[in-house]
Amino acid sequence: QVQLVESGGGSVQAGGSLRLSCAASGRISIFYCMGWFRQAPGQEREVVAYITDRGTTRYTESVKGRFTISKDNPKNTLVLQMNSLKPEDTAMYYCAQGTYDDKCSLNVHDYNNWGQGTQVAVSS
Repeated sequence: QVQLVESGGGSVQAGGSLRLSCAASGRISIFYCMGWFRQAPGQEREVVAYITDRGTTRYTESVKGRFTISKDNPKNTLVLQMNSLKPEDTAMYYCAQGTYDDKCSLNVHDYNNWGQGTQVAVSS
């Protein structure tokens, strides 16, 4: 199984930017779907964005226009560029692979093989 390791989290002020990376131990080009997720204390994990094998992307409403998901297949890395950060973006961020070979979704239950997460803290 491919191992996923997130990095790039940290503490920033509102309006700042962070770039998260998800390094895979194997080829990510084989996955139909990969996604970024977040979980704030006391809240359920939610999908932030996903990207398909052909580069189609989709975002949860609260991050549209601020976050960009991308992937570098030769480097086997998934990236989340986060701009104009808000305090409500504070959470643990995870990457994961999609479970299915023919669909992507904004349903967290359609993903598996989670990384260990990277913490993002945004202060006002």
